[in-house]
Amino acid sequence: MARTRIPETDVGILGAATVETYDQMQRGLRDKGLLETNEVVANGLTRGRVLELGPGPGYLGLEWLKSTQGTLLEGLDISPDMIERARCNAREYNLQDRAEYVCSSGASMPFADESFDAAFTAGSLHEWTEPRRTFSELARVLRSGGRLFVTDFRRDINPIFKWIMWWIANSKVMRAGLLTSIRASYLVSKIPALIEGVGFSSCEVKRGAMGLQILAIK
Repeated sequence: MARTRIPETDVGILGAATVETYDQMQRGLRDKGLLETNEVVANGLTRGRVLELGPGPGYLGLEWLKSTQGTLLEGLDISPDMIERARCNAREYNLQDRAEYVCSSGASMPFADESFDAAFTAGSLHEWTEPRRTFSELARVLRSGGRLFVTDFRRDINPIFKWIMWWIANSKVMRAGLLTSIRASYLVSKIPALIEGVGFSSCEVKRGAMGLQILAIK
């Protein structure tokens, strides 16, 4: 039986040292081909102006831009330190003309209605302090037919896979953060109550070995 959910944070990752450590971990996942780029593309997010919620240092979105043609990315993160790192990494990729980053909360997005063709986020759902409001905001800024793809941990993850992720983290700070993130994550059975009635016409939730996936269509 899964433990009771323990919320994690509402300020994001702050501080130069922590941001640097997280950046190195995400860069390592990218180099090992462990980011969710292929899953984002496979779920139909391949065109137009797309929103990434919680991009952190930006590698997933930047790899997605490399995998698509004529696309634009807008990243929204609550951490100003992560926004600066993502901008730096966009310049390293030479994709600064296709990627912009904004510091704000997902529960109150500074975008007009129907601004985006699609949206995605990886590993941020468990940090949302107002998940229904955030899902509502995502629905608001998506155009009709727009797709939302979400991946995150799940609290009842197999202990073997938890150990594998703990080993990959390879840092005392990141390992501690991983464990608190898993404790703050959701069970698949709880997702429909978070997203029902906020503006999506359909929603599919999948239970994977490492976590959960959500594909919602406006």
